[in-house]
Amino acid sequence: EVQLVESGGDLVQAGGSLRLSCAASGFTFDENAIGWFRQAPGKEREGVSCFNNRDGKTYYADSVKGRFTVSSDRAKNTVYLQMNDLKPEDTAVYYCAAVNAYTVVPGRWQPLNRYAYDHWGQGTQVTVSS
Repeated sequence: EVQLVESGGDLVQAGGSLRLSCAASGFTFDENAIGWFRQAPGKEREGVSCFNNRDGKTYYADSVKGRFTVSSDRAKNTVYLQMNDLKPEDTAVYYCAAVNAYTVVPGRWQPLNRYAYDHWGQGTQVTVSS
């Protein structure tokens, strides 16, 4: 059974930092791309970042470039999202998602597209106060 479990969400002040974790099980970690998404109240779920364990490539939304860093620990089957210089607009429920990178069409796969993923975690709340 595929499982993705997020953790690390918290309440922080603007300018602060958090590290989210996405612990994966039930599939071959090295073959999967792990995406981070977020959803604020009343808004659509948006792509934040992605780590493709197949080739090591990383992807970021423009809104988080230079502030967020995604990384992968294959020994722990865990992908991390380090979030620095947090802003109130970063407040949302953060989800991780997985897709087997060998099943996507190279050149057409969109790593920050929520419809490109097959499995989802339950989410973790991040709240940034001003």
